[in-house]
Amino acid sequence: MIVLIAALAVVVTAGVVFRYAGSALVWYDEVASILLAWVTYYGAALGALKRAHLGVPELVRKLPPRVRVPVAICAEACVIAFFALLAWVGYSVLEILATDSLVSLPAVSVAYAQSVIPVSAVLFIVAEALALPEVLREARQP
Repeated sequence: MIVLIAALAVVVTAGVVFRYAGSALVWYDEVASILLAWVTYYGAALGALKRAHLGVPELVRKLPPRVRVPVAICAEACVIAFFALLAWVGYSVLEILATDSLVSLPAVSVAYAQSVIPVSAVLFIVAEALALPEVLREARQP
């Protein structure tokens, strides 16, 4: 994330400097948009790893003890299923975009830029799987 944010800052700063100097870069806005999308998707996956996304754990805590674990497992299964579907559809889209290229950088494939979708979805699944023991421990708390 640090590298992506630093790259985004460098690209945007270079674009502003070159534009101010009267020699605008034709590629910087497209690359900056892609970097911003990457920061968003990968940052969200990092947030999932740290359990930093919004949630309502009080709903599970207020349930009767015998139902907490099944509800927690069901919720995690729904999240994992959603991101598995997103990864599959995202990968399918990459096959469609394989022959397209960026407008300002024709040597770069659009599929490379859009690869963030299936990759971050897989990272979300990994993050959820790593956090599952903690979720189950919390669900078992009295």
